[in-house]
Amino acid sequence: MRKISLIFTFILFSTLVYAGPNDKINESGFINKEVRLIKNFEIKDPKNKIILIYNHGQDENDTSPNCTWVSMLRNHASLINQEVNGKKIMVYNLCSNHLRGDMSKKKDWWYLKPQPKIYEGKHILDKRVELNLELIKKFVDAGVPRKQVFVTGHSCGGLTTLLFMSRYPDKVGGGISYMQACFGKLSSKYKVKKNGVEKAMAKFRKKNQGPHDLRQKMNDEIKNNLKVPILAFTHPKDKYEGLLSDWLEEIPGMKRIIISENYKINGKRCKRKGDDWEEPVKKGHNMDAGLCFQYYNPTIKEYIASRIK
Repeated sequence: MRKISLIFTFILFSTLVYAGPNDKINESGFINKEVRLIKNFEIKDPKNKIILIYNHGQDENDTSPNCTWVSMLRNHASLINQEVNGKKIMVYNLCSNHLRGDMSKKKDWWYLKPQPKIYEGKHILDKRVELNLELIKKFVDAGVPRKQVFVTGHSCGGLTTLLFMSRYPDKVGGGISYMQACFGKLSSKYKVKKNGVEKAMAKFRKKNQGPHDLRQKMNDEIKNNLKVPILAFTHPKDKYEGLLSDWLEEIPGMKRIIISENYKINGKRCKRKGDDWEEPVKKGHNMDAGLCFQYYNPTIKEYIASRIK
């Protein structure tokens, strides 16, 4: 009996991949509620599962050497096994650190001298959209109804989510974007609050025409082609796109939630938590990683319910 028990324990723990140093997670896979990656791809009772695909942020605009951290996935993990219309939620971390944009070369194309004014080929976000498409096919082939798969993402992953939904709205049930951004700290660097959007973006274009025009091209594509309801979270103190997100309101069916005007949600100060550390959220861009963001779990589940009925 002891031998059988030991074998079972080994099998159980061999299916988990623990987060590495500094809580970094650099592999794709389903996660459990403890924010640990699960090696196997098994989906039991797929017709009664809801899959949330998490697309992480990026350190650079056209490359992504890291994937994500435990603290960024913790709120997603809090949704695991919760039920929506009798179907249980699963979360898949989609790591895309192996991808590079066609113009990234050894450094991010943004910093090439002279800077190209037109991006040639596929940007990393285009490739991330295609990576999601390949993964969704695996879920559907495994028996998960297409409408029960949702693309989600933070920062560059949030922009990936919006791009995906503008290109392939019939491939999934819906999309949830958190702090969409991928072109630097535009909101703070160009003093949008003081200068206004137009003047700030004119300064951005004068300094970095290539990135400005690529960002505008992506935003226009989303604004013109996105026709299905999306749930999007933004924050005014987000130094990246916080004060540049009003264009989302022009998209039909968009449900945009401005999280707060400070670093509190429902009156509670936000903290983010790793494996063995906890600290206050001090950046608006990371508000969706704060534990108090779980206040919005019912809103997220309500959105999912509206898309799978």
